[in-house]
Amino acid sequence: MKLLKTSIGRFRILAFTEGLSFIFILFITMPLKYMLNIPEPNMVIGMAHGILFLLYILAVIDLKIRKEWTIGLTFKSLLASIVPFGTFYMENKFFRYM
Repeated sequence: MKLLKTSIGRFRILAFTEGLSFIFILFITMPLKYMLNIPEPNMVIGMAHGILFLLYILAVIDLKIRKEWTIGLTFKSLLASIVPFGTFYMENKFFRYM
């Protein structure tokens, strides 16, 4: 797979996975937990999302240093991880063209 050969490619996969886990929590596991009193999926997906979130933050910092990202791009990339659909937006606007 071509994306796995570069640090940006691996980051793009991580960003997509982190964003997907966030959406999954917001729209599937949180409603299950609070509307149907089924907390187990939220615990499992929540842990996975937490790990992906931390890996994403570390990857942004790594790319800031290695690729000499601007403060603006670094900030937008970090902000994207806490805004629903943010990583997908960044993928469409910035990451895909790197």
